[in-house]
Amino acid sequence: MDSVLLFHRFLSAEKRYSLHTCEAYMLDVRQFQDFIKNEYNFHSFQEVLSIHIRSWLAKMNEKGIDTRSIRRKCSSLNTFYRFLLKRELATSNPLAKIIAPKIKKRLPIIVKESEMIFLDSDKNDDPDDYKEMLTDLIVKSFYSLGIRRSELIDLKYKNVKLDQGQLKVMGKGGKERIIPFGNELRQNFERYIIRREDIKLVDVENFFVMKNGKKLYPKMVYLLVSQWLKYRSNSSKKSPHILRHSFATHLADHGADIYAIKELLGHSSLAATQVYTHNSIEQLRKAYSQAHPRAFRSNNSMEDSLVIRR
Repeated sequence: MDSVLLFHRFLSAEKRYSLHTCEAYMLDVRQFQDFIKNEYNFHSFQEVLSIHIRSWLAKMNEKGIDTRSIRRKCSSLNTFYRFLLKRELATSNPLAKIIAPKIKKRLPIIVKESEMIFLDSDKNDDPDDYKEMLTDLIVKSFYSLGIRRSELIDLKYKNVKLDQGQLKVMGKGGKERIIPFGNELRQNFERYIIRREDIKLVDVENFFVMKNGKKLYPKMVYLLVSQWLKYRSNSSKKSPHILRHSFATHLADHGADIYAIKELLGHSSLAATQVYTHNSIEQLRKAYSQAHPRAFRSNNSMEDSLVIRR
């Protein structure tokens, strides 16, 4: 079997990565496969040396591909070659001596707290409009739970425990986690469940479903959220993931423990969570510079005061 197909089976069956993650890995590997075939007429990954990897990086840089994307492609290819080595399908890893380009850390784009007041004011004008109710609940769930789009789509009805105020989601790598929710979201869940029962969606496995009982799909969820944010937020990006960023950042802004945020988000590494504290630090820095009397003093004025004291 083709080594790339074997790699795909490894990612999905053994690593249990999501469909989206597997597709991203496969796209990166296939693009590199096309590159070495077109540029060097290579038909085997074993022919690749470090110099060819550098040529590939240079080519992507010339095309103006974002540094973050280049790093991801390097990571994908490195994982692929490590897989080949483990399966004895390659004798060396040409990326072993390659240093991926560094990227400047960017703060997550978020929706302002003031813009999320629409979650309180948006009451369905027509309670019979299932799509409107579904959209409203999807947005509230993203912001109140901080879950990923795939986790929302795959959320099972049986895993939503209204009496306990918690639900269970399946995260990356097949890792389950429990997420608590408050009375407001519980009440919204209850109204949605009643509506589901009214239209005979009793035996449907997934919690969030279309009116015909079919499972939601990623593009649909993206469009529903994007449309909701379009008229309510000035954020430069409007996607489900922006609400996840907002969830984490607003928790950090209000003093939530970084380890608790990590668990709620389902991060495997604390480093992935720490980016949300930077937004809080920037807010503190701004508040300090605007309000503290010492923030306006120059170095010269401080030196002058020292001279006077002497």
